[in-house]
Amino acid sequence: MSAAGEFVDDTLQRESSWYRAEDMRHRFGGRMQYYGASVGAVRGTVRDALRRHPGLAHDEVTALSSELWEVPVYERRLAAVVLLQSKVELLTNSDLTRIEGFVREAHLPTLVDPLAVDVVGPLVERLAGQPRLRADAVLDRWAGDPDVWLRRASLMAPLRALKTGGGDWDGFARRAGIVADLPPRPDNSPDQEAIMAVLEAVAERRPELRLSFRR
Repeated sequence: MSAAGEFVDDTLQRESSWYRAEDMRHRFGGRMQYYGASVGAVRGTVRDALRRHPGLAHDEVTALSSELWEVPVYERRLAAVVLLQSKVELLTNSDLTRIEGFVREAHLPTLVDPLAVDVVGPLVERLAGQPRLRADAVLDRWAGDPDVWLRRASLMAPLRALKTGGGDWDGFARRAGIVADLPPRPDNSPDQEAIMAVLEAVAERRPELRLSFRR
């Protein structure tokens, strides 16, 4: 394990709480292990790690994110998400492959949504030309994927930009249409919830944004 990875893991374990771990296991299920560290502790740990290891370049950041994600401990995986949020300006559209792997293994909105909204969304927004076209094609593919969490990520990605008056509404509408053409699912499925979350987020400030198909 890298020095930065060891620091993050050791610190998170020191921040552990057995009762918080039990509560998280009850809420999130048994797919992962839980240290019982708070979200604030995770964010502070990543911030301290970046201070201890300044100047991390793209390859070092992405390698550290994979190192943290590899062990199925919730707080480690959340730390990987926070790391990518903190260094999103370093990421390129080629990193969508790595993020796709994270989303496929996450199975929780508390991991999938920040990856989509705070990492994938800003990453794609700043792309132009062929890199943007390739990234849009990736998100379109995600929208039609059998993995419901990947579909959710494709829909949630533009949320932050849409809420602030920008964003790719046409891309969201296209992907929502792809999802709508899939076999019927419950209204509370993760992808259906994502469509509603985006529509509710833009409804008040941008009422002109509407979907033209029946969901």
